[in-house]
Amino acid sequence: MSVAEIKKTLDTKMEQSIAALKNNLTKIRTGRANPALLDTVHVDYYGSMVPLSQVANLSLIDARTISVQPWEKNMAQKIEKAIRDSDLGLNPSSLGELIRVPLPAMTEERRKELTKVVRGEGEASKVAIRNLRRDANEAVKKLVKDKLASEDDQKRCEADVQKVTDKHITEVDRLVASKEQDLMAV
Repeated sequence: MSVAEIKKTLDTKMEQSIAALKNNLTKIRTGRANPALLDTVHVDYYGSMVPLSQVANLSLIDARTISVQPWEKNMAQKIEKAIRDSDLGLNPSSLGELIRVPLPAMTEERRKELTKVVRGEGEASKVAIRNLRRDANEAVKKLVKDKLASEDDQKRCEADVQKVTDKHITEVDRLVASKEQDLMAV
């Protein structure tokens, strides 16, 4: 593996860490409804557990209500039970074939708890990014040790790796700050 390949791999893996953080942050609910909140809910569909999005159509009725339209009429009760049993704290109600999932207003205490969760997610992403930096630096040191790269290449590469790391950590901080701002907005 060359120095250029190490840098390319590093950037790709750091981008994946950012994407994972974005995905995790969408699951933390703010005051607004978002069909992605129900991504973690699984329903018993003829003996196998499948994601809710594979047995129903999810959409928004308004800013605080998600509608769930099952594709099969007999799935309504199972979907309603799965949403109620999930750890999301939601209480769905049936209106014929349509299931309405109203989001309760968040208390100040709950907002602060979720802010801590967001910071924890951000910190976990930063740790992952720093581990990737360490791995890249070790790979370059191995190239120097094996006489496949010079010490000057090592210094340049370590500086480049640090720049990429700083860029991604700044992005993590920006995402966390944005999510905290969303959470604390009433």
